[in-house]
Amino acid sequence: MTYPRTFSHIGLSVPSVTEAVKFYEDVMGWYTIMQPSDVVEDDSPIGVMCTDVFGPGWGSFRIAHMSTGDKIGIELFEFPNNEKPENNFEFWKTGIFHYCVQDPDIEGLVEKIVAHGGKQRMPIREYYPGDKPYRMVYCEDPFGNLVEIYSHSYELTYSEGAY
Repeated sequence: MTYPRTFSHIGLSVPSVTEAVKFYEDVMGWYTIMQPSDVVEDDSPIGVMCTDVFGPGWGSFRIAHMSTGDKIGIELFEFPNNEKPENNFEFWKTGIFHYCVQDPDIEGLVEKIVAHGGKQRMPIREYYPGDKPYRMVYCEDPFGNLVEIYSHSYELTYSEGAY
């Protein structure tokens, strides 16, 4: 039987885990549940798990764990020799290209993102102008990750049906 699975976490690669933790604490209000720490390629359970994921020769990385207000995990990874993509908005390529948070004060969160080194990528838009107050905007954190902001829950936003 198929049933709806719950969302556990998302992993984000950032140039500095320490700076990312500060940004997400200060701007998103997320909780740090594990301070930044080093993971090394060795025989420890986490070392073996990472070798299974990354293959042999990965060496080491820094990681921190955070949690949103609704218990979704955020894993922050800082890999040695990380590279900022030339174009971080290649939406036509498959894979994850953004994450979304919900805040009824979209303007306030956009201002905080920009004040902390991020940017607003578009104007705030309404899904159903004059009918429902559901709004959205795309921003970018200082690390190049795309952040969408909804004013209302995902279910409410799309309960109208087709655009």
